[in-house]
Amino acid sequence: MKPHFHRISGYLQNSFIIRHQKEPYFRAGWHYHPELELHYVVKGKGLRFIGDNVSNFEEGELILLGQNLPHSWRSKEEDFENTDQIGTEAIVIQFLPECLGTDFMNLPEAHLIKHLYEKARKGIIISGTAKMKLVSLMEKALVVEGLDKLVILLSILSALAEADDVETIASFNAFYQSHEAETARLNRIYSFTMANYKRELSLEEVAEIANLSITSFCRYFRLMTKKTYNDFLVEIRISHACRLLVEDTLVTEMVCFECGFRNVSNFYRHFKRVKGYTPLEYKRLFLVKKII
Repeated sequence: MKPHFHRISGYLQNSFIIRHQKEPYFRAGWHYHPELELHYVVKGKGLRFIGDNVSNFEEGELILLGQNLPHSWRSKEEDFENTDQIGTEAIVIQFLPECLGTDFMNLPEAHLIKHLYEKARKGIIISGTAKMKLVSLMEKALVVEGLDKLVILLSILSALAEADDVETIASFNAFYQSHEAETARLNRIYSFTMANYKRELSLEEVAEIANLSITSFCRYFRLMTKKTYNDFLVEIRISHACRLLVEDTLVTEMVCFECGFRNVSNFYRHFKRVKGYTPLEYKRLFLVKKII
């Protein structure tokens, strides 16, 4: 999908932005910006789109996004029905690479940070003791002012650069420049798919949403995303299936139909192809990790 450019405000009084957001649900559109972003989910579950990756997220997840990496977080469907409640909470830090001065990156002591910024182009999930340290620093950054805030930012960058428990998310080829018309078109496709993935969707329907012929739509979607629309739809359905499997409230056959698949064998085939495990293996693997 084509992301839209997002201009972040607030730099007149600050060299970087930090906010503690509490909302009924995560609803940001598919977007990108020149700032790096450190995003900690305090509360909430759903799907996240980062570059060419579609995956589940849940509370406690800490992610660093590189410059111009397209991303979006979308809450579970039921959260959109409870608009009078706070269903999501996140601490977000956004900063430009040169926020500490144009000469900072040329200092010999900053060589690890250069490497960090390059790695962040694919998005990074941080876990383990590094995550615990970073979350504590982010919480402190919310309440301090002046030089103390800059000191904490330096500590955050140092902890990120030295973190070992990290995992990259997307590939390098996931970013494309866009203009407003393409952004609007792909956001329509995105929103329509998320609202209707549980039922059978035809290419005719989606192509009509995009105001294209079926042939033009298929060519357009592959050009923009480097995957077919059917692959994209399957990824969304499998991600929802993963969440239902680990919640363990439905038998596997019911998970299959709840996520939009029409027969169990097809569900098992797609699940194994996308995740590398059968649904039962995936559930067992998660339960073992949870116990450990």
